[in-house]
Amino acid sequence: MRNTPPQPDRPITEGYRDEPWAADHGVLDSAFFARNTAKVARDLIGCLLVSTKGGTPTGGRIVETEAYLGHDDVGSHAATRGITKRNAVMFGEPGRAYVYFTYGNHHMLNLVTEPEGTAGAVLIRAIEPLVGLEVMELRRRGRPERELTNGPGKLASALGLDLKDNGSTLGAGQISVHASAIDDVPITTTGRVGLSVGWEAPLRFHLTDSPWVSKGRTGPLLRGPRHE
Repeated sequence: MRNTPPQPDRPITEGYRDEPWAADHGVLDSAFFARNTAKVARDLIGCLLVSTKGGTPTGGRIVETEAYLGHDDVGSHAATRGITKRNAVMFGEPGRAYVYFTYGNHHMLNLVTEPEGTAGAVLIRAIEPLVGLEVMELRRRGRPERELTNGPGKLASALGLDLKDNGSTLGAGQISVHASAIDDVPITTTGRVGLSVGWEAPLRFHLTDSPWVSKGRTGPLLRGPRHE
């Protein structure tokens, strides 16, 4: 695999589409996730996310993530008085999927981090689609390839993920994350997207110049008819 920085019109996965996934790239285990959340979020850039929901593998290379921390992170679901029914998975075993439903329309895939008992999760904001494109297009109702997975709600839909996947162990069920085959991944760090508070924390990471990154803007969440 080449190690040169990717160009916007030539994704780093060019020539990779026909290669087997699980055989060539080891599944990341709980030890990978049982670390500092921001570190995990950064290290996930370039890794391969695969879903086998519906029987056909779908997935792609992770190009954008956001880290969400514990009680002191005002933008996190863990910024509560304690463990709730919604955020309980964030406090559980590392290497599990934390899936929640938001805005009455979208599922969001997060990967649980930190040792058990410490809240942490990484939101997968975008992937470069590589496997099962026809299935993803059907799930996304014919959207063009560039629009299949360039956002957290979009990628969850394309991969067939829903609340039934909440709490599932990565690599043991229908969701797996595989080690990156790319060295020296160029990464840009920014504030987070779509938050009313806590957006300014430098906890969003994305593959520099990737055309597959989401269109979300960094900054405070805007309200009103124009921004709904």
